[in-house]
Amino acid sequence: MTPEHAPSPGPAPERQGISRLTPAALPIADAARVLTRLGGKAVTDVMLRADIDAGAPVNSDGTLNLVHYAAWLVKEMSASGD
Repeated sequence: MTPEHAPSPGPAPERQGISRLTPAALPIADAARVLTRLGGKAVTDVMLRADIDAGAPVNSDGTLNLVHYAAWLVKEMSASGD
């Protein structure tokens, strides 16, 4: 097996214990932080929970899938004419 095909050794020792963010299953607080950093405007837990109450999809464990959430936002914007 060549080095480029070898499996990765796993997390570096200094990174063990640090959870990785998964865009398909983000806790609401993490989703708010990610969206704030990416969008340049503040997104809060309260804002996301208001969207969830308005029908934004969540995973069965209560986490947010950013792709599904973005699709829901686009659908909502097109329905309102924005």
